[in-house]
Amino acid sequence: MPRIGFLYSTVDGHTIEICERLAQVVEGVGFTATLIELKPDSNIDLDSFDQIVIGASIRYGKHRPEVVQFIEDNIEVLESKHGAFFSVNAVARKPEKKQPDTNPYVRKFFQKITWQPAAIGIFGGKINYSIYRFWDRTMIRFIMWVTKGPTALDSNVDFTDWDEVEAFGRVICKLGQPRQ
Repeated sequence: MPRIGFLYSTVDGHTIEICERLAQVVEGVGFTATLIELKPDSNIDLDSFDQIVIGASIRYGKHRPEVVQFIEDNIEVLESKHGAFFSVNAVARKPEKKQPDTNPYVRKFFQKITWQPAAIGIFGGKINYSIYRFWDRTMIRFIMWVTKGPTALDSNVDFTDWDEVEAFGRVICKLGQPRQ
């Protein structure tokens, strides 16, 4: 069965939760899933995978630099695989911001890189003020206030539509099917 590498970059751990759900979906139909965290010094054997899925969260309006660097360093291999990408960000809590052409962070990200994955997913993130350091809590709370999101310090809100995550998992499976 095809092997899928789920490479993820996460700040607070929510992106790995989404990868774990995607892995359940693909393993449920017979694929093999491996989850690997992307770090600045990552050295990942991409040739061991038939498909590559990269998941990345947003902090202060940007995907982490190691995601961009990893893509640029591995562009040829990524283009040769049945690739997919997903972004996790709180602005995607709004239905009109869940498409690659309507999500400002994803649009800006794909203007920086040359890779064009076969599928792109955008999922609402999670706001959990209790786990943030003072500065992050203050800044995220301000951003939520400006964008009319949750600001109560005891808020722990998961904006992820898990049905959409599972649907994206099924799309990933279709990408990995042998071509006729």
